[in-house]
Amino acid sequence: MIEMIRSWYYRRFTDPQAMALFAILLFSFIIVYFFSNLLAPLLIAIVLAYLLEYPIHLLTKKLNFPRLLAISLVIGGFIGIVFLMTFVLIPKLWTQTAKLLSDLPYMFNQLNGWLVSLPEAYPELVDYQMVDAFFTTFKGKILGFGESALKFSITSLLSLVTLGIYAFLVPLMMFFLLKDKQELMDYIVGFLPKNRTLVSEVWREMQLQIANYIRGKLLEILVMTIVSYAIFLIFGLNYSLLLAVSVGLSVLVPYIGAVLVTIPLVIVAIFQFGVTPTFWYLITTYIVSQLLDGNLLVPFLFSEAVNLHPLTIIVSVIIFGGLWGFWGVFFAIPLATLVKAVVHSWPSTE
Repeated sequence: MIEMIRSWYYRRFTDPQAMALFAILLFSFIIVYFFSNLLAPLLIAIVLAYLLEYPIHLLTKKLNFPRLLAISLVIGGFIGIVFLMTFVLIPKLWTQTAKLLSDLPYMFNQLNGWLVSLPEAYPELVDYQMVDAFFTTFKGKILGFGESALKFSITSLLSLVTLGIYAFLVPLMMFFLLKDKQELMDYIVGFLPKNRTLVSEVWREMQLQIANYIRGKLLEILVMTIVSYAIFLIFGLNYSLLLAVSVGLSVLVPYIGAVLVTIPLVIVAIFQFGVTPTFWYLITTYIVSQLLDGNLLVPFLFSEAVNLHPLTIIVSVIIFGGLWGFWGVFFAIPLATLVKAVVHSWPSTE
C-alpha cells in the first residue's frame, strides 16, 4: 500500500511545474478562505474590474478611446446603474417584501380554513389530529421565519456603515486596478517561478471561460428577470417585481434554484387566483419560460463554456457555496471548470 502511494506521488508530484501550480493554488485557497472577510472589498473590486474590462476593451480597440477616458466612462456608467438600482429598484422590492409579510396572516388564516375542511371532505384519508399536527408545525416554521427576517433586518441596519465604506473603497480600487492593470500584472508575475508553462496553460484555458461565464450569467439574470416580470404583470400577479427578481437570481444555482423559486411563486399564485384557469395559464407560461431558458438561452450564452455533468455542477455549488457563501455559489461553475482543467493538464511521468 505504501509503495503504491509512493509510486503515485512520484508520478504526479515530482514535476517542478506541477509543484509550482500546486503551490500557487494552495496559497490562493488559503488566502481566500482565511482572509476573505478582510479582503472582501479588494476581491469584489477585482471581480467587477474583470467584468468592466470588456466594455473598456471595446471602447479602446474599436472606437480608439484613450484608455483613461474609457475607464472613466465605464466606471461612471457602472456607478450610475448602481445608484439607479439603489434608489428605484430596491425601494420597490422593499415595499413588496413588506406587503408580503403583512399579507402572511391572511394567507395563514386561509390555509387554516382549507386544512380544517379536509377531514370533513375526506374523512377516510385525513383526520383532525393530522391537520392539527401539520398546522402546528407550519405555524412554528412561519414564526421562525419571521424571527429570522427581523434579525436579518437588524443586522442589515448595523452593516450600513460597512456598506458605506464599500461604496467608497470598491470604485476607487476598481479604478486603480483598471488604470494600472499591466503594472500590477507584471508585479504579480515577478513572484511566480520562471518555469511556469503549466501555470500559463491552465490560466489561458480558464481566462476565456471565466469571462464568458460571468458575462453570460449576468445577462441570463437580466433576461430572466425582465421576462418573468413581464409574465407576472400580464397576469396581474401580486409581488410581481419581488418574484421576478427571485426568478432572475435563481439562475445562480443551477437546477436547485429553479425548484426553490417555483415554490413561493405557486403559493402566491394559488392564494391569489385559486385553482382556476388563470392559475394554470400563469404556471404553464412560467414553465415555458424556464424551458426556454434551459434549452435556448443557456446554450446560446454559454456555448463556449466547458461542459460539466449536472451532478458535478450540483456538488460544486454545495462545496463552494459552503466555503464562500454567495460568491462561492456564483463562481461554482468556473471553479469546477478550473479543477477540471487542472486535473486534465496535470503532468504524469508514466
